[in-house]
Amino acid sequence: MIKTVLHPVSDLAAAKAVYSALTGTAPQVDSTYYVGFDVDGQQIGLVPAGGPQGMTSPVAYWHVPDIEAKLAEVTAAGATMQDPVRDVGGGRLVATVTDPDGNVLGLMQDS
Repeated sequence: MIKTVLHPVSDLAAAKAVYSALTGTAPQVDSTYYVGFDVDGQQIGLVPAGGPQGMTSPVAYWHVPDIEAKLAEVTAAGATMQDPVRDVGGGRLVATVTDPDGNVLGLMQDS
């Protein structure tokens, strides 16, 4: 299930204002490296300059119970590893792959 979509932004303050107006809510997380909104269980995140992974377009994250197993499954099916599993804090693990057309797909496992 897709529950998180991250958007790279060049101006965090400007983007925060737009997404606050769009969602009708204040950010749930508001820091210099990430601003996150919770809209009825859908997580919308703003990542300044695409973050350490250098995002250049929005990435939808599929929440999975076992990220290593799902990575093995999707790469066996033809996806290519882009950003290997890493802990982004609190035991949350993320990774990205690309599909055969180069679209970036995110995987996320919560602790």
